[in-house]
Amino acid sequence: MTIVRTKVNVRYAETDQMGVVYHANYLVWFELGRTELINSLGFNYAEMEEQGVLSPVTDVELKYIKPLRYGQTATVKTWVEKYDGLRVIYAYEIYNQEEELSVTGKSTHICVRKETFKPISIRRTFPDWHEAYLNAAEQ
Repeated sequence: MTIVRTKVNVRYAETDQMGVVYHANYLVWFELGRTELINSLGFNYAEMEEQGVLSPVTDVELKYIKPLRYGQTATVKTWVEKYDGLRVIYAYEIYNQEEELSVTGKSTHICVRKETFKPISIRRTFPDWHEAYLNAAEQ
């Protein structure tokens, strides 16, 4: 399984009144990790969009374990948990700088045509991505 690690410096603007990272910001960090994973596989999401294909989130899960605070450095671990040719489930773990688990989560994505929003098969439309996802999930 291919696992990518992405460092994130917790900025003041990402915290709430309690001084911890506001919950919605973890979704942004998931995106950072997902983008790094896609790049590590040799692809670029922006190029997919240029071809008229989008990859919306259809489901997301988050579990909060330990808060992160301003000034800390987080590490987002990202991998492909499941892939079936149509759907991709990315999994995430976010650790604090002491390497303590802070957040776990998953996001499910499909690919759709931008103009119709109808789902497409990654297997048929992007065979290179298909092979890379199969390999990333199996290693």
